[in-house]
Amino acid sequence: MAETFEPLLEQGYTQLEHKIRAAGTKVDFARIRAAFELAARSHAGQQRKDGTPYVTHCIAAAEITVDMGLDEDSIVCALLHDTIEDTGVTHEQIARQFGPVVADIVEGVTKLTRVNYTSREDEQMENMRKMLLAMSRDIRVILIKLADRLHNMRTMDYQTPEKQRLKSLETMEIYAPIAHRLGIQAVKWELEDLSLKYLDPVAFQSITTSIEERRGNLDDFMSRMENKIRARLREWGISCTIYHRIKHTYSIYRKMYTQKLELSEIWDICALRVIVDTLQDCYSVLGLVHEMFNTVPGKFKDYISMPKPNGYQSLHTTVIGSEAIPFEVQIRTWEMHRTAEYGVAAHWKYKSSKAGIRDGDEKKFAWVRRLLETQQETEADDFISGLKVDMFADEVFVFSPKGDVTCLPAGATPVDFAYSVHSAVGNRMVGAKINGRIVPYSQELQNGDMVEILTSKSAPGPSRDWLKLAKSGSARTKIKQWLKKERREENIVQGREMLEAEFRRAGVTMAEINEYELLPPLLKRQSYVSVDDLYAAIGYGGMTAAKVANRLRDELLRAQRSAGATGRTALDKMKDAAERRNQKDPARPRPINGVLIAGLDNCLLKFARCCTPVAGDEIVGFITRGYGVSIHRTDCKNHIVSRVNPDGEGRWVDATWDMSTAESYITTLHISSYDRNALVMDISTVLNGMNAKVRSFNARDVGAGMASTTLNVEVRNLDELKAIMARLATIQGVKQVSRGNG
Repeated sequence: MAETFEPLLEQGYTQLEHKIRAAGTKVDFARIRAAFELAARSHAGQQRKDGTPYVTHCIAAAEITVDMGLDEDSIVCALLHDTIEDTGVTHEQIARQFGPVVADIVEGVTKLTRVNYTSREDEQMENMRKMLLAMSRDIRVILIKLADRLHNMRTMDYQTPEKQRLKSLETMEIYAPIAHRLGIQAVKWELEDLSLKYLDPVAFQSITTSIEERRGNLDDFMSRMENKIRARLREWGISCTIYHRIKHTYSIYRKMYTQKLELSEIWDICALRVIVDTLQDCYSVLGLVHEMFNTVPGKFKDYISMPKPNGYQSLHTTVIGSEAIPFEVQIRTWEMHRTAEYGVAAHWKYKSSKAGIRDGDEKKFAWVRRLLETQQETEADDFISGLKVDMFADEVFVFSPKGDVTCLPAGATPVDFAYSVHSAVGNRMVGAKINGRIVPYSQELQNGDMVEILTSKSAPGPSRDWLKLAKSGSARTKIKQWLKKERREENIVQGREMLEAEFRRAGVTMAEINEYELLPPLLKRQSYVSVDDLYAAIGYGGMTAAKVANRLRDELLRAQRSAGATGRTALDKMKDAAERRNQKDPARPRPINGVLIAGLDNCLLKFARCCTPVAGDEIVGFITRGYGVSIHRTDCKNHIVSRVNPDGEGRWVDATWDMSTAESYITTLHISSYDRNALVMDISTVLNGMNAKVRSFNARDVGAGMASTTLNVEVRNLDELKAIMARLATIQGVKQVSRGNG
C-alpha cells in the first residue's frame, strides 16, 4: 500500500504522473511511485529557500526529464538524484531497490562533496572529470544533471545575489554549452536566458522589454510570411508545418556585445521554421524560398550535408521580405527537428535490459572519452578552460586535400589541424598550406578552407611556442606529451628560470621558501618525486610558474604569520600597532566600522570613494562639514593636495585600523588590458575562483585595441586585495591592475 504524504507533495506527484501519461512514455508506475516515496522519506524535513519541501525540486527535475523524452530509469534517477548527496541513502540501498544502473547514474550525478580541495577550481575540475567519466558510461548522467540545474535556475530568485552570480556564471560556462554539445537546444536557450538575467540584469530587462514592445508588429509580419510560403508550397504539393519564433534573449545579447550593435541593427531577430517529410523536400523548399525572396549574400548554411558535431541538421538561409525586413528561414525534416530540439535525448531509447549504451552508441559518445584522455595531466584552470574550447566553442569546418571534413574550435590554426590528423603528423610538421598557399602556423582557419600539412622525418618537433598557437586541448596535450618526453633537461632549465622570474614578481625568494620547508608538501600534493620534476612540468607546460609562485607565496605568508617572523606583513604590523595602542591607552576610543579616530568615539564615518581604503592601508581622517569623518589613504591625491590648502588646515585627524573587528571594505580596481574576445569572462572566472565578492563591474572599449575594466570588490584587508590584484595581473592581455587613487 502506497504511503500518503502532505497534499503539496501528493499534488506534485499526481502532476508528474499526468505528464508521463500525456507524453506516452511506457513506465512501471509502481516503480516511479516507489522512487517518489523513497525521496520524500529521505528528504523529510528539508526545505528549499522558498520554504517548500525539498522533494518538490526532485519532482520538478523528473518532469523535465519527461519533457526531454527520457525513459523510466531516467525519471527514477531524477527523483532520487540528491539522495546519496544530501541524505543517508546509500548506493547499495538504491541498487537493491531499483537496480545497479539507477544507482550508478545517481552516483554519477552526485558531486564530490566529501572531499576537501585547495581551491574552487580544483573542486570544479574533479566534479567535471567525474561527470565526464560517468557520461562516457551512461549519457543519462548529464541529462539528469541538466534537468537538476535547469530547475535550480528557474528558482534562483530565492538565493542571495552572490550565489545567483556564481551559479549563473557556472551555468553559462559549463552547463549551457554542454546542452549545446548534446544538441538539446531548448534547454540550452533557457539556461542561457536565465543566467543572463542574473549576470547582466539591466541588459536582460532592456532586451526583453524592447522585444515585447515590438512583438506585435513582428508577429504580424512573420504570420504574413508564413502564409505566403505555405501557399506556395501547397501549389507544389509539399506537405509542411511552418511556425515562427523570435531569437532568445541571450542570442540577441551576444550578437549586440560581440558585434557592437544596437537592437535595431540586428537583422535576424525573427526566424521561420519549415518542417517537411523528406530530405528531397528540404532542398525543394529552399529553391522556392530563394525564388520568392531576395537572399542576403553569405547567409546560407547547409548543415544537412555538413552536420554540426552535436548532430544538428538543417538548411539556414536569410532573405528579405517585401517590407525590406530580413528574416531567417530554417528548413528540416521531422527527424532533424526532433534532434535539433532534444539532441541526444530525442533518440536515446533504452532496451528492457537497462543497458546504458546501445550497440553503436560507443562511437557516438567517444568524444567524451577522448576529452577525458586529453585532459588527464592538466591543472584545474587549464582543464576547465580546455573543456570550454573542446566542447563549447563555436566550430570551424575545414577540408583535407582528400576532401575529408574536420571540425575544429573557432580560432584553430594549422597546428590544431595537424594534430587532429595524427600525433605523428603534428610532431613532423614543417609547414602548412591553406587553399594552396604557404601560411604561417598562426594563421586562423576559416570555414571551407582546404588545409595541407607539410611534414619531414627530420623535423625538429614542436616548440613551446606552439602551445600558444594551438586552440584545442587535444593539440596542446599532444604537444606537452612530446615536450615532456623529448626535452626533459631543457624543460628543467626552462622551468627553473620561469619559476625564479615569477618569484621575483611575487616578491619572495627561494631562500625564504626553503627556510619554511614549503616545497616538499607542494611536491607531495602534486605527485612530483623531486623538485626537478616540478621544474620539468613548468618547462613543458604541465604546470604554470605563476600558479606555483602564488601558492608558495600564500604558504609563506601563512608560515610567517604563525611563526611571528621578522618579515612582517601589513596585517601583522597593524595588529602589533593595535596592541601597542591598547597598552598605552586602555580607554582608547571605540572603533567605528573597524577604524579608530583620535579623540572621537561616536561620529558619522565614511570611506572616501576617491581612494577606497581597506584594512592595512595607512589612513587619515578628514572632518567634513555636516558628514562626519571621511577616511582617506595617506597617499590619496586629495589628501596630499588638501594638506597644502589652508582651508584643510586643522581638519585632518589621525586614524588607525582596529584589528579586533572583522569588517569588510569595498575598494575600486582598474584593469588596463588589450581588447579581446572572452576578456570579461576570463576576469569573471578569476574573481569567481578566488571567491571575491564583486559589488560592481564595468568594462568598456577605450580605442586603439585597448579595454578598461573597473570593478568594486569587497575585501577584508590589504593582503587579500593584493592577492586578487596579483591573480588578475596574470590574465592574458592584462597590462596593469591598479587601485583608485583620487
